[in-house]
Amino acid sequence: MGRYRGGLDIGDIDRKDVNFVHLPKLKQFVIPFKWYLLFALALAIGISLLGTVGPLLVRRAIDIDIPAGDFDQVTKTALTYLGVMVVIEILRVTQRYVMSWTGQNMLYSMRRELFVHLQDLGLDFYDKLQAGRIMSRVTGDVESLNQLIASGALGLLSDLVTLVAIMVIMLRLNVQLALATLTVVPLLFLVVWSLRTKMTRAYHRVRRRIADINANLQESISGMRIVQAFSREDVNAEKFSDTNYESFQAQVEAARLHALFHPLVDVIGAVGSALIVYYGGLRMSWLDPTVTVGTIVAFLNYMTRFFWPIRNLTEVYNLMLQAGVSSERVFEILDTEPNVQDKEGALELQDLEGHVQFDNVVFGYEAGLPVLHGVSIEAKPNETIALVGPTGAGKSSIINLLCRFYDVQEGEIMVDGIDIRDVTLESLRRNLGIVLQDTFIFSGTVRENIKYGRLDATDEEVEDAARIVGAHDFISRLPEGYDTQVRERGSRLSVGQRQLLAFARALLANPRILILDEATSSVDAYTEFLIQQAMERLFEGRTSIVIAHRLSTIRNADRIYVIENGNVVEIGNHEELISSDGLYKSLYEKQFAGAPLIGEEQEAEAVDAMSRSVPGVLRASPEQAR
Repeated sequence: MGRYRGGLDIGDIDRKDVNFVHLPKLKQFVIPFKWYLLFALALAIGISLLGTVGPLLVRRAIDIDIPAGDFDQVTKTALTYLGVMVVIEILRVTQRYVMSWTGQNMLYSMRRELFVHLQDLGLDFYDKLQAGRIMSRVTGDVESLNQLIASGALGLLSDLVTLVAIMVIMLRLNVQLALATLTVVPLLFLVVWSLRTKMTRAYHRVRRRIADINANLQESISGMRIVQAFSREDVNAEKFSDTNYESFQAQVEAARLHALFHPLVDVIGAVGSALIVYYGGLRMSWLDPTVTVGTIVAFLNYMTRFFWPIRNLTEVYNLMLQAGVSSERVFEILDTEPNVQDKEGALELQDLEGHVQFDNVVFGYEAGLPVLHGVSIEAKPNETIALVGPTGAGKSSIINLLCRFYDVQEGEIMVDGIDIRDVTLESLRRNLGIVLQDTFIFSGTVRENIKYGRLDATDEEVEDAARIVGAHDFISRLPEGYDTQVRERGSRLSVGQRQLLAFARALLANPRILILDEATSSVDAYTEFLIQQAMERLFEGRTSIVIAHRLSTIRNADRIYVIENGNVVEIGNHEELISSDGLYKSLYEKQFAGAPLIGEEQEAEAVDAMSRSVPGVLRASPEQAR
């Protein structure tokens, strides 16, 4: 186990050898289905052994039944041949169904395991790998592994049984003819070995280029509004065309090498058949009694059947090459340890009071490049503190650390006197209500999005949450109200509306600690006033941490921390900081002094709307407010 390096997406793709060391790890997905696989293997072996009977029956008919003029026996031999073929097809249908069912179940379990693990990985992993590349691994690479398990490995064993059975029968029929025929086998393996390195590099390129396409496509679709706003359609199309053409070239090269196998196998097979005809005919001319017309026909049949598994083995080899590359890509994710995880014996936070302390915290997203330099912050139970400062000062990093999206590098963060690294992530985040600056709305209904953090909430509680943040009116005007589908990323809603839904989602969870990361930055002044009125009631009985963008969200904070270049440079309330000649006063004069005002009529309307709401279910419980 180790941290993600991303070598298979950003490093050299022209490595000469595939690393098969990860393939044995697939056993965790195979073992639950071992009895189905063994049953399918038994069927495959049965098919292989029965497949060797046909040429023997043809030989009998040619050498014994027909010369004897016993057409009753010819009929029996023909019917036996037909019966064997029917049984083979019945077994083949059964085997394919079993393998299809088993393969799909393994595919499901692999993708589920990968997705669950992706949920546990920290944000540092997603900082380094594009979403499209992750999607490529969850879809294409997992499918490649499934093909090897469900088809390749089973086919390999079946083909080996067929090869051994054919060689044994050929040697028993005529040793000299068999040895002459098998002289072409070393030539075949020489061809396979000579193409191995080129095919390995080709499949590395194919997987890399597929990941490039997925990454480009995901990024372009997600940013379509910006693409169209800046008229970048032609530029993006050209960029995608270049990426797509590189994938095309990689696929063509792999297909060329792959296609080269079949003509080579056919030519070598033709050489083997020519040897049978020539050497067998020569032995017959010498009146060798062990070589008959039936024997030569049987050998020709066996030679054809012998090269079927050989041809299949090349397919399996291709699958192994692809699976070798894919296994590296998949298990590089599965073997990546989450940067943030519960330690053994982690505590469950119970009856949280909400006392938050940052003690000399040092943190950076990259080694040697700290963003926070010894930050110390305190929010006592039921207090509201605000974090202000220039863009890039480190305010959002403080929130990320409190939520344990990342872990501190030095210092500690404590909640109720307990280091948050000593408690479970679930119990910590269960007590946090978060509205981030980058609002994300999931596909589904408005109601489902508000209930995202509290699935057992009633419809009445959902509507109360919406009323408190001023979202109820616009939701009521939607075509289906709270049951309106908002589509992917909330595309049917404005930016401000999406932020209001995120606000309601956080409040409905009834958190003990409320975190607002510039939560009102995308709403108009009137809507902000509604939220501000709600905040005064919501902040009661819970600890609140607010990253300020507008004056209205920090004026009444118990304490304001001014952050600059990762350091706390000022501490105090609004009046204290305004009276001092520091950074806060400078920010106030430049950014906040001209903030829009709410008219008396709008204020009266807002207060009336607040009075009609029922916020009790969203306020902290008496136990929390103690």
